[in-house]
Amino acid sequence: MTEHNHPPSPFSIVGIIGKHGASTAGDTVKELIGILRTLGVEILIDRAFVAIDEEMLQFARPVDRCELGEQADLAIVVGGDGTLLNAARSLVDYDVPVLGINLGRLGFLTDIPPSDMRRHLQEIFAGHYQEEARTLLHGQVLRDGELMSDSLAFNDVVVHKFNVARMIEYETFIDHQFVNTTRSDGLIVSTPTGSTAYALSSGGPIVHPALNALILVPICPHTMSYRPIVVDGNSRVEIVVHDLDQTSAQVTCDGQTSLALVAGDRVIVEKKPKPIRLIHPTRYNYYRILRAKLHWGKRL
Repeated sequence: MTEHNHPPSPFSIVGIIGKHGASTAGDTVKELIGILRTLGVEILIDRAFVAIDEEMLQFARPVDRCELGEQADLAIVVGGDGTLLNAARSLVDYDVPVLGINLGRLGFLTDIPPSDMRRHLQEIFAGHYQEEARTLLHGQVLRDGELMSDSLAFNDVVVHKFNVARMIEYETFIDHQFVNTTRSDGLIVSTPTGSTAYALSSGGPIVHPALNALILVPICPHTMSYRPIVVDGNSRVEIVVHDLDQTSAQVTCDGQTSLALVAGDRVIVEKKPKPIRLIHPTRYNYYRILRAKLHWGKRL
């Protein structure tokens, strides 16, 4: 993580992305626009944000997500971690840094509460902030050699059963080398960022986001010997599903996009070469967030 401490910020055009479908973000976005106006920046707002009203349109120009990525020097996401996951997938190719304002419970990614927006934004726009790069995953589904799905994930790509109480059977390969054949409820392929999401609840390790690694976590495997595996971040993971006659399976990216699988489908997961850039206040501390989120050190 890089801490910046230099003359006024390069963020002259700022794009705002609000939680999709949530009108409750409107008041926070209005307050944010007011702060940005005092900082003298041009303001763009994601056209998909449903809480846009006439007052906002006086000071913020609505644009499509791709226009926001092309024009903005900084994207500010108002919502929770799920909103930021969605924004990161759509903005990563534009190399625009992302800052999160948290509207929900304490977030791992959206780490600025609305009550502290003004103070933190003034510091950031004065050039005092931390920047880090986070890995995304590129997931593909091949069926009889044909590309069926091509998606990005910030947290994880998950192959899992659905709608039935039966396990699925699949083979796993890493860098074209056979690892094992497994029957389980599924397999999570996670980034270090996603190690504190679904992978953690399935018994996976916490992996610091600065590491170049992929984490493979089986979901309720039908053997006690199959444990989570951490591999090099440049690895190519391939999952081949089998025997779906009496069960159903799908692949899900960040829990937000999914595709039904059939027997013989090959799910390929690799690190996306370009990372997403995250902006944090200077006092951002990953371990402090872990302590707060996971309630470490508290008496039971």
